[in-house]
Amino acid sequence: MNPTVFKVIRVIFGVLLVIFGANKFFNFMPAPEEMPESIINYMTALMSTKTIDLVGIVEIVAGLAFIFNKYGGLLAIILMSISINAVLFHAFLGPADIYGAIVLLILNIVMLFGYKHQYKDML
Repeated sequence: MNPTVFKVIRVIFGVLLVIFGANKFFNFMPAPEEMPESIINYMTALMSTKTIDLVGIVEIVAGLAFIFNKYGGLLAIILMSISINAVLFHAFLGPADIYGAIVLLILNIVMLFGYKHQYKDML
């Protein structure tokens, strides 16, 4: 992959992660008015157990890692669990809004591919 293209994608992905991670704490992006009860129950469980805070922290740390290009390979692996969970959440509970989760997963895979040289010792 072209290093310049990877750098641009990495920084854009990092900024998006910081924004969406910060939204979990400051709620500056409004939630949809109408949500199915299953989504409300799921989100209530995540909020009551503070799991959503952990997801927000991981997103912010991963975003900063991608922006500053420090520990990006490690955070790309950690972020993959959040990406897969987002796709599965939307696939089963809110399929109409799955496009954002798919973009998250694709960008995460691009990050994994871009940092593949760091995984040679693991694999």
